[in-house]
Amino acid sequence: MGNRIRRAVVALLGASCVLSAAPGFAGEATSPGALETAVQAQLAADKDAEASQHRVEKLDDETRALLKRYEQLTNEAKSMDAYSDLLAVQVNSQRDEIASTQKELDGIQQTARDVLPMMERMVDTLDRFVSLDIPFLQDERTQRVQRLKDIMKRADVSIAEKYRRIAEAYQIEMDYGRTLESYEGQLANEGKPRTVRFLRIGRVALLYQTLDGNETGYWDVDTRAWVVDDDYRQAVKQGFAVALKQGAPELLVAPVPAPEEAQSAPAPKETQS
Repeated sequence: MGNRIRRAVVALLGASCVLSAAPGFAGEATSPGALETAVQAQLAADKDAEASQHRVEKLDDETRALLKRYEQLTNEAKSMDAYSDLLAVQVNSQRDEIASTQKELDGIQQTARDVLPMMERMVDTLDRFVSLDIPFLQDERTQRVQRLKDIMKRADVSIAEKYRRIAEAYQIEMDYGRTLESYEGQLANEGKPRTVRFLRIGRVALLYQTLDGNETGYWDVDTRAWVVDDDYRQAVKQGFAVALKQGAPELLVAPVPAPEEAQSAPAPKETQS
């Protein structure tokens, strides 16, 4: 406001000088009406100048804001370009991973075509082995083989799980050959099932004894039949004690089949030259 008054005073003084120097006014006093008109004209010019200054300042502020916005958008564009490049690298990596996974799946399918028949043969071999082996724990071992056959038919069981079950069954059968075991079971001899105690000595011998101890016998591998032989009564009792950890390990007398001589291969025929 002070600047405006000062500009008005300066304008008034300037107007007075102009009027004093103007022709027809020399030596005459300046009229009040002419002085007021000059002051009003100067005030109007000052207002226009002030308005112009405001417009210039406003345009300057808008220009600065637009420049700042431009810089911000430029930085965002650079960041988006960098992010886009990173995504492109990730997409290419994922494509390579998908191709590798598909290759592995194709390999798994080929492996399945090769492995499944082999596992089927392993189960069939185990089934024949159990049926031809000495008849201990028949129900348990037969059911284990049957479960393997059922699992092999299921599509919801992975190949790895099927193979694990088969390998586990084979391991159990192998362990039978290194252990001494006593258990109760049904003896079907001459069509008369009886509950007896069995003594399994690895896969070397399978003996039994009635619960009252009056009858003892063994499985004859050659005839594939049960043979009553009370001569092994004391040996079987000692075996029960060792199997149940009620006695110290010691040599046991058991009916072991005599080893058979392997048939030698025929000698090659001599040829005359």
